[in-house]
Amino acid sequence: MLRPLYDWAMRLASGRYALPALAGVAMLEATFPFVPPDVMLAPMVLARRERAWLYAGVCTVASVLGGCIGYAIGFFASDMALKFLIATGHPDALQAFTKMFDQWGLAVILVKGLTPVPYMLVTIASGLAHFSLPVFVAASLVTRGGRFFLEAALLQHPHAKAFVDKNLNVLAVIGVAVLIPLYIGLHFLMKG
Repeated sequence: MLRPLYDWAMRLASGRYALPALAGVAMLEATFPFVPPDVMLAPMVLARRERAWLYAGVCTVASVLGGCIGYAIGFFASDMALKFLIATGHPDALQAFTKMFDQWGLAVILVKGLTPVPYMLVTIASGLAHFSLPVFVAASLVTRGGRFFLEAALLQHPHAKAFVDKNLNVLAVIGVAVLIPLYIGLHFLMKG
């Protein structure tokens, strides 16, 4: 099942529209529930290792630009959210959320920006809480850039493609096995 999808992604990654598609996916993922840009970044680096840094840079910039759009959505939706919370009997919820985000927002951006947890959640929450936009952008550049450049560096290794080709199913199982506890842990960490 994974092999045909992987082969298709490799063909797409070496195509002429791969770079704009990567930028589009990175922007969309920061704003709407969408596929993480790693799904395109990884095959693109494996297909053209010499362009790894370019791909990671485009992915980072597009992701942060998309993050600014998500921030704006949250920022301008805060009045509507407040009206909804008042109507449902939770008039202080937005203020409590904003206070919590003032205290933990930077950590949330840094942690969630590095993980496969949808970045959209961070971008919209940051805007909703009216978190400092310059701090949001700076933290997003650090965390998203760190993630994408690390991924590019690992996949740029001369033997990375052969390793992925040989161990695709095992890597997929390991990825899922890591993501599920990570997601559960982050969920409980954010609630606590």
